[in-house]
Amino acid sequence: MTTATAATASAEPSGLESGTPRRGVVGRIVDRMGSGAVQVVMILLGLFWLVPTLGLLVVSLRTNQVNSAEGWWTIFTKPAELTIQNYANLLGSGFTTSFWNTVLITVPTTVLVIGIAAMAAYAFAWMDFPGRDLAFLVVVGLLIVPIQIALIPIATFYGGTGIFGSIAGVVLFHVAFGLPFAIFLLRNFFVGIPASLLEAARMDGAPEWKIFVSVVFPLGKPAIASLGIFQFLWVWNDMLIALVFADTGNQPMTKYLQSQMRQFGSNTDILSSGAFMSLIIPLVLFFAFQRYFVQGMMAGSVK
Repeated sequence: MTTATAATASAEPSGLESGTPRRGVVGRIVDRMGSGAVQVVMILLGLFWLVPTLGLLVVSLRTNQVNSAEGWWTIFTKPAELTIQNYANLLGSGFTTSFWNTVLITVPTTVLVIGIAAMAAYAFAWMDFPGRDLAFLVVVGLLIVPIQIALIPIATFYGGTGIFGSIAGVVLFHVAFGLPFAIFLLRNFFVGIPASLLEAARMDGAPEWKIFVSVVFPLGKPAIASLGIFQFLWVWNDMLIALVFADTGNQPMTKYLQSQMRQFGSNTDILSSGAFMSLIIPLVLFFAFQRYFVQGMMAGSVK
């Protein structure tokens, strides 16, 4: 009996032959990602990644003379050098106006791109109309069009319409060049929504706009949130479009800080405090929507 059992056991396949794939090096590393040692290493790497941001904060809290004389790390032995005077000077300058100009450019652009792209993506994904596939190919083709080739033609058009140098002109440019990627991203997410949900809504007599608002848009929140973060950060940190289409009275923070660097090359107190102020809003936005951001990045990876 023992001999038969041993023979049977030896005859049974093992490893890959039994249907269970062997774990490679990468697989074993992934399995160990939950261990305490790995988590400590990841935390240390995250803290190391934040060192430049910490240095920028310290530089913004010291005078220009101190920053020129010694490195920012000496603050641990000389905490009395910290001061908020740089921020007081910054808020009393033209930076405040440029900050609100950035808000007036970024928020409408993000809202318009998300709204228009979501409706267009729903049409491309679930509505049947003549030329749908061709129109979507045109949208995908627009992804490879570089912004630089449109600067002069659009500047000429803006000059003829009287919106050159205005906030509205900057917003329209960002919306136009943000829509192709937004439509492409949301359409690919919307096609993954079960068709049975939409058919059930249609059988209940819901019109297309009701299906979009009540079914598709709520299910698309992860992808929409990810798109919103990308679009917001792209416009918030943009300087090329601002340099071309925004005049001095409507300039955002990026153009204002660039002008300070050009006029005062050693004005590190203003530049560092202004740069750190421009970091606050994107950081708050990211941490506020990080749950949706991760869901949107993982969307479609697991079916």
